[in-house]
Amino acid sequence: TSWQPDEFDAEFFAIAPREAAGMDPQQRLLMEVTWEALENAGIDPRRIRGSQTGVFVGVTTSDYYHALSGQLRREDIDPYIPFGSAPNFAAGRLSYFLGARGPAVVMDTACSSSLVSIHLACQSLRRGESDHALAAGVNLILTPENSIACSRWGMLAPDGQCKTFDVAANGYVRSEGCGVVVLKRLSDAQRDGDRILAVVRGSGVGQDGASSGQTVPNGPAQQELLRRVLTTARLDPAEIDYIEAHGTGTGLGDPIE
Repeated sequence: TSWQPDEFDAEFFAIAPREAAGMDPQQRLLMEVTWEALENAGIDPRRIRGSQTGVFVGVTTSDYYHALSGQLRREDIDPYIPFGSAPNFAAGRLSYFLGARGPAVVMDTACSSSLVSIHLACQSLRRGESDHALAAGVNLILTPENSIACSRWGMLAPDGQCKTFDVAANGYVRSEGCGVVVLKRLSDAQRDGDRILAVVRGSGVGQDGASSGQTVPNGPAQQELLRRVLTTARLDPAEIDYIEAHGTGTGLGDPIE
């Protein structure tokens, strides 16, 4: 196309000062990274307007809202405070600014939120309700409460080092960041001459169900999910060359996973 990434127009994402003050920084970061993802995909964000583009975002914390609301008098709370920080606005705001008309969904499945967003985005593409899909996950640590709670629960590594699958594993480390991927049906991407970085052959979502504790993994349940996804992807286990695992970094969870 003739469009160049350096044509970014700040007015496209213009935000009123009052609205900006009430907006969760997670949503600001998500907007910036989404723009970068579209640039990387060679898609002019303005061409999203009116299209069946789905937005699927994983968000699991609301630190900014709790910190901000606790400092304000009731008479100082305006509509931007609760709605600007509401998790559903993370997806809704993107759809609004981009003019996307596909599904706009925010999900919280804890550590798997961003992966579940990719799963739901793929399902939406396969069903034909979306022609493009933005799948994302964002997390910022803005208050200490969650870290304090996780530490007292014995989840966090006292030395700040995550030693997953190591005999010295004694907890995980909380982190921040944002990631956005632009997804299309493979046939559409090939037709449009897109630069294809990867193909999602299959995906699946499951809960461990009953185990020895709500935060304790269930080995057989995870094995069953892996087998189901391999069947969906029409792959044999021997064809898998690389596995990226989510380890809890704890002496209890790591051996199970």
